[in-house]
Amino acid sequence: MSLNPSTPTPDAAANLGPVLQDGVRRREAFGWAMFDFANSGYTTVVITAIYGAYFVAGIAGGATWATLAWTAALAFSNLLVLLSAPVLGAWADVHAGKKRLAALTTIGCVLTTAALGWVGPGSVLLALALLVLSNAFFSSGGNLVAAFLPELARPQRLGTLSGWGWGLGYVGGLLCLALCLAYITWAQARGHTASEFVPVTLLITAGLFALTALPFFILVRERAQPQTRSGISAWAQVAKTWRQSARYQDMRRFIICIVFYQAGIMTVIALAAIYAQEVMGFDTAQTVMMIFVVNITAAIGALGFGYLQDRIGPVRGIALTLLGWIAMVLVAWSSESAASFWVAANLAGLCLGASQSAGRALVGYLAPPAQRAEFFGLWGLAVMLASIVGPLTYGLVTWLTGGDHRTAMLVTGLYFVIGLLLLRGVDAERGYRAALAQG
Repeated sequence: MSLNPSTPTPDAAANLGPVLQDGVRRREAFGWAMFDFANSGYTTVVITAIYGAYFVAGIAGGATWATLAWTAALAFSNLLVLLSAPVLGAWADVHAGKKRLAALTTIGCVLTTAALGWVGPGSVLLALALLVLSNAFFSSGGNLVAAFLPELARPQRLGTLSGWGWGLGYVGGLLCLALCLAYITWAQARGHTASEFVPVTLLITAGLFALTALPFFILVRERAQPQTRSGISAWAQVAKTWRQSARYQDMRRFIICIVFYQAGIMTVIALAAIYAQEVMGFDTAQTVMMIFVVNITAAIGALGFGYLQDRIGPVRGIALTLLGWIAMVLVAWSSESAASFWVAANLAGLCLGASQSAGRALVGYLAPPAQRAEFFGLWGLAVMLASIVGPLTYGLVTWLTGGDHRTAMLVTGLYFVIGLLLLRGVDAERGYRAALAQG
């Protein structure tokens, strides 16, 4: 396969230079990475490991429509983010307000996550409403914080700092999950039911998020300068930016590429536990342990891959992760034993950390300096669109095939194949030069 990355020469790879921009201190990079540490507990506990299963079995009482209601609420929440992300990004660029908006979304996510802990069995609509809000706050905050990346790291070292963030994020997810599991084990030993101990895990998640997000707000500076108002609405500005993005053909193509490969990734994140239980027969303890271990391999993938990406080039790096995702799908689809499924799960973890880090770094590399927050908003839009399309495709295939999760997993693999094909047309260095010329 012929790709068009600009691969550093051996000499260049050996002399990439400092990671951080002039004037950026290490403690500021640490503060930025700590936000990934802080918010990862939300996805680990609420979306993947604990609350989703509790909603189906506890809040909704195991109703046949419960899983559909859960995925539909997530899809609606992601649709809200999809519609709002470019607007928030445009506002942040005009007002130099990324940090202010990030503070508001963090407070919103913490409060709504804690509120989920007060929802009892049968309160389906309230639980779904809080899920929609908490997920929207979580995703919007992540987009805004990601836009700080090019302000902190040098262009050739974006992958390294992004990898630090993703890697530290998985450590944060592990810590949150470990605290929750420790409490669950203690509670179960004393005869407590899920309706008693799951709400406490949500309070643990919210509290840890609030506490560990503080370094970001204390240490990271808002370096962007307010821009002159254009006199047009944010949506009109976003539409104008998309029309002008024809100047940035590599950024535009990569944004479209993101929609496809992230559709596969978001499907795996949202439905891995369901696949493990429905197809492989894992019980809850086995599933949670699997997610715990996968977070470790994801941290390794994010931390290690950032350095590799900076040396082989961002496009080749992402292509490598997509090949890994395709292999993971094939292994999971064909698995008949727990051992082979564990191989697939850990391969997914390595690819998850690596691909998420690499994608964020490449967006920062290709974004025009004056419009970074807005282009990161478009990145968030692409991820949110993928979050809607991917899981719903899986659900639709499962419904049409009478519950055949293996076929649904195989269809999911097509998104990675399409993403790999689209990536062939992305030239990172050409896109970087275009961004500098116009930015």
